[in-house]
Amino acid sequence: MQQRWPDRLWIVHHGQSADLVAPGAAEVAGVAAADRAADEALSPLGEEQAMALGRWFAGRPDAERPRVMMTSPYRPAIQTGQLIRDQGGMAALNLKIRIDERLRGQDLGVEARAPELGEPRRLQSKFYHRPPGGESWCDVILRLRGVLDTLSLHHGGDHVMIVAHERVVLSLRYVLEGLTETQILCIEHSAEIAHCAITEYRFGARSQEDDGLVLARHNFIAPLGALATAKPGANIANLMGRRR
Repeated sequence: MQQRWPDRLWIVHHGQSADLVAPGAAEVAGVAAADRAADEALSPLGEEQAMALGRWFAGRPDAERPRVMMTSPYRPAIQTGQLIRDQGGMAALNLKIRIDERLRGQDLGVEARAPELGEPRRLQSKFYHRPPGGESWCDVILRLRGVLDTLSLHHGGDHVMIVAHERVVLSLRYVLEGLTETQILCIEHSAEIAHCAITEYRFGARSQEDDGLVLARHNFIAPLGALATAKPGANIANLMGRRR
């Protein structure tokens, strides 16, 4: 039977973006915030993080480098993917980066600007609540199920990297591992996903009979060294087979 999942799947949170730089530091660095999150450039640190990750992948054997890269259409993810590729992080420098709108960040609608809308969110739970003009976790998960269908249809046995956003990383974990609402929210609360951190899956990593993708590492920041904007709980070590 033909293998329908990639051999390796890396899901990378994009590098630090300019909107996360403190105003004083941003002025010194000459970084201007964009009007839309989709248009935010990487900060200088974010660029260094992406290049460091690209160099780390470049030093790996061909079997441990991506041959396919998919990114969110938002600028921080595209820039991160380009810098990883340009540093030799992909199997070849001329490989095309595939931009997929289903990998975009969660749309928070007007709730982010209207705290009084938080009561419906509390009553319905953050997982199911859809803010006016925005998306719930479930909306994000629904479009990501389509991304995984694309992987299983077109990239069986391949090595694939996805560069996207923190909520996308977590939502893909929810689907790939068959987690519950409680489990994925516990993972979210345990630690923010560090910029350019890797979440990695391997096909059949537990046994020869295993026909699915198995978590190998989550929030893995060792390739970044001193450039890591590590959050509490970010993992330096390999987390083979461990769920948090």
